[in-house]
Amino acid sequence: MILETKRLYLRELTEADFDALYRVLADSDIMQHYPYTFDEARVRGWIQRNIERYSIFGFGLWAVCLRETDEMIGDCGLTMQLIDGQIRPEIGYHIRKDRQRQGYAKEAAIAVRDWAFRHTPFRTVYSYMKGTNIPSCKTAASYGCKQVGAFRDAEGEITKVFAVSREMRNAQNL
Repeated sequence: MILETKRLYLRELTEADFDALYRVLADSDIMQHYPYTFDEARVRGWIQRNIERYSIFGFGLWAVCLRETDEMIGDCGLTMQLIDGQIRPEIGYHIRKDRQRQGYAKEAAIAVRDWAFRHTPFRTVYSYMKGTNIPSCKTAASYGCKQVGAFRDAEGEITKVFAVSREMRNAQNL
């Protein structure tokens, strides 16, 4: 499975992506809004869970790679997540620190959103994040989401919920 954009391509994660993904998920600055920073075992588990998702659902988090160099700079994709008590399709993204603020998360998320609306029955996709994660909130808004709710998460912090529907995307000509 490959999604292509102007500057990126997204493909399934493999075990060979460990080093590149570790550089992203083990970075305490990138993961500051997660309950933990990933160690080697968690990164390996992350890759395995996504490989399982591909076979079960036909989607998961995909490797985000630069078309120009084939360098993997993060992950982005669609997963099923428990969001405020309901299982929902969620677009998630993690981009390596030196590649942030260059529009890569937005570009990848738009490709995933459009793929989801073309290849799944989902009429709405979500992104959720800690309320303090302003960059992630801005990314969700940049790919067409509107905040639709908030809840107190397991850590007692406010989590914001964003969503975009097929109809919203079409009406906004996104």
